[in-house]
Amino acid sequence: MSDYDYDLFVIGAGSGGVRAARMAATYGAKVAVAEEYRVGGTCVIRGCVPKKLMVYASKFSHDFADAAGFGWTVGETSFDWSTLIQRKDAEIDRLNGLYIKNLERHNVEIIQSRAEIQAPHRIWLSREERHVTAKYILVATGGRPNMPQDLPGAEHLITSNEVFHLDEMPKRVVVVGAGYIALEFACIFNGLGAKTTVLYRGEEILRGFDDEIRATLHEEMEGRGITIITEDNLASVEKHGNGLTVKTIAGRTLEADQVLSAIGRSPYTNGLGLNKVGVELGRNGAIKVDEYNRTNVDHIFAVGDVTDRVNLTPVAIREGAALAETLFNNNPTTTDYENIATAVFTQPEIGTVGMTEAQAKEAFGNLDIYSAKFRPMKNTLAGNDEKMLMKIIVAADSGKVVGCHILGPDAGEMSQLLGIAIKMGATKADFDATVAVHPTAAEELVTMKEPSRRVRKDG
Repeated sequence: MSDYDYDLFVIGAGSGGVRAARMAATYGAKVAVAEEYRVGGTCVIRGCVPKKLMVYASKFSHDFADAAGFGWTVGETSFDWSTLIQRKDAEIDRLNGLYIKNLERHNVEIIQSRAEIQAPHRIWLSREERHVTAKYILVATGGRPNMPQDLPGAEHLITSNEVFHLDEMPKRVVVVGAGYIALEFACIFNGLGAKTTVLYRGEEILRGFDDEIRATLHEEMEGRGITIITEDNLASVEKHGNGLTVKTIAGRTLEADQVLSAIGRSPYTNGLGLNKVGVELGRNGAIKVDEYNRTNVDHIFAVGDVTDRVNLTPVAIREGAALAETLFNNNPTTTDYENIATAVFTQPEIGTVGMTEAQAKEAFGNLDIYSAKFRPMKNTLAGNDEKMLMKIIVAADSGKVVGCHILGPDAGEMSQLLGIAIKMGATKADFDATVAVHPTAAEELVTMKEPSRRVRKDG
């Protein structure tokens, strides 16, 4: 008989925690998961999934406008916010139920309570006012939205948590921040008909992505009617009647119905009792772990955004699976973080894999850059001037493709397939040897024969 109540106790029922729990249970471990909100985590409940549904909704206004160029007469249209929210909520409820059923089917115990580490191997369940013990503890609590500190009127802001549950569609929106969450919501509200402004303290939007993609997205978002203000930030927010007045540091005044703070997320580690057992934290309170997701306390592990490594749902799932393999299947497993493809569901959309040009220049010095900027075929008859950008970054000395970046329709879908090729070490010669699929936008990836420019470390 075990000395503990559970072999594995998971704090947080998001993507990483659920995967670890389910797999550990299939290997015979006795597992429990504690969740203080809803099973499914940020991605399923108030992140990637509901956001993508809202992206779909927001695209119809652009499709209606484009249809005329193809001979369609689109009659009077209108949008009902409450219908979208109700339908979105019903789908999230369905997914939440599937997550619960999947855990129960694998005999994982679900405990609806906040859980805090009380002592080594000991967890306090606050809602049930009892403690349990576990051989291993996994912290998979993810992250939470940041809020401006010491900002007059901060109580009037909403975050990506509240934005999914607004009673009414705002007609004027100010989005503070310019990361992927901020820009996706800016495009959503713009597509749904709101007057949308992005306010960002930096020089250019979407920090961390390829500079050419960033600049082109900026241009195309403004072309869709979104106002983007850079090198400025909030000074105060005041409520008057049903609206808000935003004052900026540079002296601007903006009127809004909602102000969305999307200035990043931080690991959710406060109040988990980590200090009671000496778990070491890093930047922004992230839990420090080794390649096997183990903290400096040998029986405590962490996966997902709470570790602030690569904050993507599929990565958290990989980490959770690796943990289960390592602890319960006698198969020490690590996660490979190189060349992870990802998408940003702005409008136009971004798909990217590998290094940015700046990163590649630092790593290799000599580069050949292949870049094509063009109007997709659909946009020609639509009379839509929006451009598409495709960019391949090649290490010149080896011919290896080290980065690929796409801005335009279905870019995310393309990046998933490009991720396979680049992960396998494809060269530009491999791309060139691939017969094009015509007529598609993606054929540009295999028909760009001459570099747009060459970057040399001594030039």
